[in-house]
Amino acid sequence: MAEFSTVVVVESPAKAKTINKYLGSDYKVLASYGHIRDLPSKDGSVKPDEDFAMTWEVDPKAQKRMKDIADAMKSANRLILATDPDREGEAISWHILETLKQKRALGKAKVQRVVFNAITKNAVLEGMAHPREINSELVDAYLARRALDYLVGFNLSPVLWRKLPGARSAGRVQSVALRLICERELEIEAFTAQEYWSIEADFSAKTGEFTARLTHLDGNKLDKLSLKNEAEATRAKNIIEAGNFSVGNVEKKPVRRHPSPPFITSTLQQEASRKLGFSASQTMKIAQGLYEGVNVGGETTGLITYMRTDGVTMAGEAITECRQVIDSLHGGRYVPSAPRTYSSRAKNAQEAHEAIRPTSFSRTPHQMAKYLHGDQAKLYDLIWKRSLASQMESAQQERTTVDATSSDGETTLRVTGTVTVFDGFLTLYQEGRDDDGDTEGGSLPALVQGESLTTKVVKPEQHFT
Repeated sequence: MAEFSTVVVVESPAKAKTINKYLGSDYKVLASYGHIRDLPSKDGSVKPDEDFAMTWEVDPKAQKRMKDIADAMKSANRLILATDPDREGEAISWHILETLKQKRALGKAKVQRVVFNAITKNAVLEGMAHPREINSELVDAYLARRALDYLVGFNLSPVLWRKLPGARSAGRVQSVALRLICERELEIEAFTAQEYWSIEADFSAKTGEFTARLTHLDGNKLDKLSLKNEAEATRAKNIIEAGNFSVGNVEKKPVRRHPSPPFITSTLQQEASRKLGFSASQTMKIAQGLYEGVNVGGETTGLITYMRTDGVTMAGEAITECRQVIDSLHGGRYVPSAPRTYSSRAKNAQEAHEAIRPTSFSRTPHQMAKYLHGDQAKLYDLIWKRSLASQMESAQQERTTVDATSSDGETTLRVTGTVTVFDGFLTLYQEGRDDDGDTEGGSLPALVQGESLTTKVVKPEQHFT
């Protein structure tokens, strides 16, 4: 008689071994190695006239895996489908179940679906304690996408091959994306660039130097395109160089800067590209490894939660631990009076899924570095810092705007600087930006209204729209 009564199916063989250790000898955990069947690449696999009936074919490589699962079910009275907690994972569970039904391999066994948000003992046991049925809505969403993939790709790709020898394929997403790119390129080619100029000047005061940008000329406020050519820019430059300037209006305004929410899939990919130079696929491959687990002190341990998510929330126990770690590492002043809450801006976001976060905030990047290779360590450091910072106190800053005004009041140059009074979450993490021009101004010397200024250098710069 078999030693186990329950068969658990996951996608990855690495996860299978770890999860089997967490669950014990009454369970046999097997891996599907991802999808087990697909639509054959021949005409008729999807029949639009028959309510989009679909014909599936088990992948030859998956035949043995399905036989192993079917053989294991001969001795089991329960099947748990524990593939990944997303639409593709739901689809894989559905395919496995349908294939086992066709093989008549289930008998009277009870079938349940569970999901693991992280590969840790607590997360696995928590998932096992809350079984459910396969989500038919997620499966239907998968089927609709797969049918469209087939109908668009199968019909368009041969046309593409005939018209453009060497082309690879057409698809549901890439064909539409290519059209958008082509339309945008046509707009760019048809666009007539417009010349404009900006002017900055370096000023010296008693307490230091600063750079300001021209905002008013001849008593009139300038917009982006006001200085249309080099002649106008040269005239403005000459006026500034000939003028006598002093500090005009000085406006100080306190501001609070709040941390960003923890990562979702898209923001992780964006930030890893900005800060680490990783491609989207490289980021997801590394994150998959951190999720499935690495060897930490002789035990395979999942270091982050599931990385395909659009939810920005963190579990209550994770927030509690996060706040404790912040207090321990940075002190009580960096812990807000109440936990921060976030909600997704996306209308169709799956709020039930947690954000991407460390499975334990006590596993600091410094401690984990010896267990991770270079790119893993970099991505874990990014995820850990962003998650921890999301629960830290806001930064307190003072934004100062200073006008350098000519003695006749006709010409004004303006500069805005930001001084951090309390760094808050910025002590740990600052979000990257795609455009360097978006960054806030740096610090300014102490300036007093009416103080005389010396004009050092005036710098006109040409631009085009």
